[in-house]
Amino acid sequence: MLTVCFSGTGNSQYLAGRFSKIMGAECHLIEESADFAALFSAHGQIAFFYPVYGSEVPRIMREFVAAHQKDLAGKELMIFCTQMLFSGDGARVFTQLLAGVSYRVIYAEHFKMPNNIVNFALFKIKNGEAVKQTLASANEKLDQVCENIKNNVVVKRGFNPFSHFMGLWIQRKYYGMIERKAEKDVRISNACILCGECVAACPMRNLTIEEQNVIQHHNCTLCCRCVNLCPAKAITVLLHGKIKEQYQGVPEN
Repeated sequence: MLTVCFSGTGNSQYLAGRFSKIMGAECHLIEESADFAALFSAHGQIAFFYPVYGSEVPRIMREFVAAHQKDLAGKELMIFCTQMLFSGDGARVFTQLLAGVSYRVIYAEHFKMPNNIVNFALFKIKNGEAVKQTLASANEKLDQVCENIKNNVVVKRGFNPFSHFMGLWIQRKYYGMIERKAEKDVRISNACILCGECVAACPMRNLTIEEQNVIQHHNCTLCCRCVNLCPAKAITVLLHGKIKEQYQGVPEN
């Protein structure tokens, strides 16, 4: 079994790591310089983990799957989404990326995880003890998922018509406009200390340091990684107010 993961600020990576440990799966991030064609060829069962954005697969994952579509032919797929509240058909929409390819979905599930979107008044950033109950619930659900898979129990969360309606008409119909705006809407304030952490962390290589400035190249995938990692709180995407608190990721203990 192979686990393939994209994670913006660590939520999906945390669950992918836990899943892989329980299931004895080999685990890779899509940002790695691995031979994924060879990895897919060597495994019949593939588990995908990714965060849902507006009930949509993140652009970076969409592009990854497009590049490896033929490599996934004939595979048994497990699709696992992390979300803040709900995503409708966030797992089912992954299958739209495989049009014309034969495959079988043997499991699909959504996991509620802590919010990583800063400067959005409706959703507060929580860290430390404040997120432990959310993580405990996610861990419990993941443990049950692993048990189900071992016992050949098939679950396809988000594949029913109501979930499709909630995903398409409540979120995804409008998310495309937000995504396209976000690609070009990364701002770096004068608080920037040119530490380079954002440049190193960006999965899209969207940021570079040129002539003592951090420059964005209109290729943001809206993962919020740079926003939450910046030690000077100098980067914002779409929501450009002053950052009060950043998401610190899944606590180690």
